[in-house]
Amino acid sequence: MNKNLIEKGSLLIAGIGIGLVLLQLLGFSPEKETGDAEYLQYMNDNYKVFSPIAPDELSFAGEAVPLDLTDVKERLDRELLVNTYWHSNTFLLLKRANRWFPVIEPILKENGVPEDFKYLALVESSLTNAISPSGAAGFWQFLDKTGKEFGLEISEQVDQRYHVEKATQAACSYLKDAHRKFGSWSLVAASYNMGMGGVEKQLNRQLATSYWDLLLNEETSRYVFRILAVKEIATNPERYGFHMRSSDLYEPYSTKKIDVSTSIEDLASWASANGTNYKSLKILNPWLRQTSLEVVPGSSYTILLPEEGTL
Repeated sequence: MNKNLIEKGSLLIAGIGIGLVLLQLLGFSPEKETGDAEYLQYMNDNYKVFSPIAPDELSFAGEAVPLDLTDVKERLDRELLVNTYWHSNTFLLLKRANRWFPVIEPILKENGVPEDFKYLALVESSLTNAISPSGAAGFWQFLDKTGKEFGLEISEQVDQRYHVEKATQAACSYLKDAHRKFGSWSLVAASYNMGMGGVEKQLNRQLATSYWDLLLNEETSRYVFRILAVKEIATNPERYGFHMRSSDLYEPYSTKKIDVSTSIEDLASWASANGTNYKSLKILNPWLRQTSLEVVPGSSYTILLPEEGTL
């Protein structure tokens, strides 16, 4: 018999055994014949799921959310439910936010973009270098064409959609352009999902002036409310059942910067010569897409390395 199969079977049996012990400790014995009524009573006594209580007031980027509107209240409730009970995902969001928000927040501030937009990045990519089916990439999920429009270098060797600082700067440029167009940060957030043209078309078609009054496709209709829900949970985690010690959070990386103005033939050898390894180099610089780096005369790149050793 396959060894891995035996190991998996052993783990499954062990897991079942632990589960049965816990049930017995709670006063429920699987050896007893139980009817539906007794089983339901046991479940009601020992297992409870609560509906999260939405806040009485909520704002996004300084703009009040009209929770007095039935549709708005129920759409927020949906996203609070989803993100409250999607435990593993929400825990990871909170852990990663502790590492990356200190990088994103100063750039938003320098550009005059409300800090709440850090939650947009959290919703877009879960603060991972994700790639969408449409080819959008990085924390801010830029498409190739859009990234280049907003000043990102995107080539076979270098893809700055994966460069957190530069991608955040590009996102700020987009967000400010959208705010000049719409004058509303909630509409700006919606446009990040469906494009400025899409939002403008729906505003004109529906004779509306507010995101909260628009009837949109399912994805964009939920989009801003996902941001609101994640913001609410991240701001008040214990209210929604998320309890973490400071040691549970992912700490920001401790790094040093090295300016490179000449080509690097082999990044692994270069990393080793600089006191680290290829893995650490790539984790800190995911925008380096190949095993080498060609630097055009007169240009340079800043590479991050661990302050000491490896990651």
